[in-house]
Amino acid sequence: MTEYAFKEAGRELSNWGRWGEEDELGTLNFVTPRTVRQAVESVRTGRRYELSIPVGSTGPQTGWMRRINPVHTMTVTPHDFTAPEGLVISDDFIAMPLQSGTQLDGLTHVGYDGSFYNGVPVDTVAPARGATRNAIDATLPGFAGRGVLLDVAGLDGGEWLEPGRALTAADLERAEEACGTRLRSGDALLVRTGWMRKGLTQGWDGWLDAEPGLAPECASWIHEREVAMVAADNWGVEVQPAGDGLVPLHAILIRDMGMMLGEIWNFEELAAACRTDGTWDFFLTATALRVTGGVGSPVSPVAIR
Repeated sequence: MTEYAFKEAGRELSNWGRWGEEDELGTLNFVTPRTVRQAVESVRTGRRYELSIPVGSTGPQTGWMRRINPVHTMTVTPHDFTAPEGLVISDDFIAMPLQSGTQLDGLTHVGYDGSFYNGVPVDTVAPARGATRNAIDATLPGFAGRGVLLDVAGLDGGEWLEPGRALTAADLERAEEACGTRLRSGDALLVRTGWMRKGLTQGWDGWLDAEPGLAPECASWIHEREVAMVAADNWGVEVQPAGDGLVPLHAILIRDMGMMLGEIWNFEELAAACRTDGTWDFFLTATALRVTGGVGSPVSPVAIR
C-alpha cells in the first residue's frame, strides 16, 4: 500500500486523546473563556461584516460530490392564506446539501484508514442516521473568538492567486508580518486567496476545477500556533490539485488534529475594511446549525471590527 506523506505528518501532529478519549470538539478546545474575553479587545469600531455568499440557485455547485445549489421554494404566499382581519402569511422551505455554499466541515467529513478524529470508526456514519460521533452538532456552540485575516492575494499584488498556487508556512508568516498581527492560541485563521473574488467577478464556470490554497506543510504551523479553526475564500481551503492524495490537508487537519474547516467564505468587504485602517484582527462568530448527525453545515459567519 502506498504510504502517503500526509499520513506521516498526521501521526506527528495528532491530537487524539489530547482532550480525552471521548472528545468531539478537537481544536475548538483552544477556545476558552479567557480567549473569548481577550477577543473582545479586537472590537474597535463595532462594525459588522457578514462573510457568506447567497444561499440560492446562483452558487458554484455543479454536481461535484453530488452537490447542487440550494433550492428555495415558497409553500405559502399572501394569496394562499388570508384571515378575516386582513392577516396574510408567507411560508417557505429550502432543499440543499449542507455543504453547498458558505460552510463548515465537521469532524466526520474526512477520515482515512478506517478512522475519523480521535479514533472514531468510519462505520459510525451511516446513510439513515448520519454521524453518531463527531457530528457537526457536537461542535456547538461553535467558534466565538478572535479572527485574523491573512490577505495573501493582496500581499502578492493581484486580485487573486493562480490556480494550483500552494501557500506555504512562509507565505502565512509573510502575511502575518505585513498585517502586524500574530495568531495566538484559540484564534481562527482566515486566508484570502482571492478565489472568491474571481468567482464573483468572472462567474463560477471552472471555479471548482482547481484552486490556490494552503499546502499540507501549513499543518505544522497551524498546530504550533494552536489555531482553533481555519477558513478560506476558496472551495476547499487547500491547494488543488494537491499532489499527495485527494485532500491531504483536510486529512491532517480534520481527521488527525480535529479541526473544523470553513469553506467558500467571502472576505471581500472585510478585507477592504482591514486595508483601510491596517487592522486585521476582529471578533468572529461561526456556529453550525444543530443538525443531528450532520457532517457539515451552512454557516453565516460574522466579523465584528
